[in-house]
Amino acid sequence: MDSNLIFGIRPVAEAIEAGKQIEKLYIRKGAEGQLMQELKDLCMRHRLHYQEVPVEKLNRLTRGNHQGVVVQTAAIEYVQLTDILERVPEDETPLVVLFDGVTDVRNFGAIARSAECAGAHGLITPLKNSAPVNAEAIRSSAGALTTIPVCRVGSVRNTLKALQAEGFQVVAATEKSRKLLYDADFRRPTVIVMGAEDTGISKEVLKLCDEQLAIPLIGHIESLNVSAAAAVMLFEVVRQRIGPEN
Repeated sequence: MDSNLIFGIRPVAEAIEAGKQIEKLYIRKGAEGQLMQELKDLCMRHRLHYQEVPVEKLNRLTRGNHQGVVVQTAAIEYVQLTDILERVPEDETPLVVLFDGVTDVRNFGAIARSAECAGAHGLITPLKNSAPVNAEAIRSSAGALTTIPVCRVGSVRNTLKALQAEGFQVVAATEKSRKLLYDADFRRPTVIVMGAEDTGISKEVLKLCDEQLAIPLIGHIESLNVSAAAAVMLFEVVRQRIGPEN
C-alpha cells in the first residue's frame, strides 16, 4: 500500500486540518451525506481542489474502507516561488523549469533529474493537470526531487507574469518554432517551459513566452520525448553559461 495514501472521511479531514500537504484528493462521483458535505466545505475553506472520480478508481488506489474519499499526500515539502528566488546565490544566474501539463510521473522525475544536474534553481508545477510528486517520480528523478525546490502554483500564467516582472525571460520549448535554441541567449535569468507529452505547451501559455525555440531534428520522428527535450534545452543553458566568453 502507498504510504502516502490516506482514506476515509474523518482521517482525510484530520489530515487537511493538520496542514498536511495534499498532492491529490479524490472523491467518489455522486457521493452525498452530511460528513461528505462537511469534507467538501473543508476543502473549499482550505482552497483544496478535489477530483470527482468513479468508485473503481478509488478501489484501485486502496482496498481499505475509503468511504468515497482518498488523498495522496505530498512526498516532498513544497516551497513558495519567493523561496526559490531568494535561494539563488548572488553569483549565479537564475534558471527555473516550469511544467505546463506534464502528467507522466516518469517524465516529471526525469526532467527534475536533468534540471538538478544542470544547476536549475527550482521547478514550478501547476496544481491541476500535473504529475504528482510521488515515490515513483522521486525514483525516476534519482532522488533529485528531494533536493531541488518544487513550487506548486494555482495559475501558470500569473506565475510567468510575475517572473517576467522580476526580469526573467520565458522560453518555450516547441518543435513548431523556426528559431533554434542555439540562437537564444540563455545568459539571462530564464524560465524554460515544458509542455504536455501529447499536445505541448497550451496556447494561453505560449502567448506569454518571450521566445519559442525548437531543437533541430534530422531523423524521421517529428519530436523528442518531453524529458529528452528538457535535457537538451537545459544543457544548452549550461553550455552557454560556462563557455569561454563567460
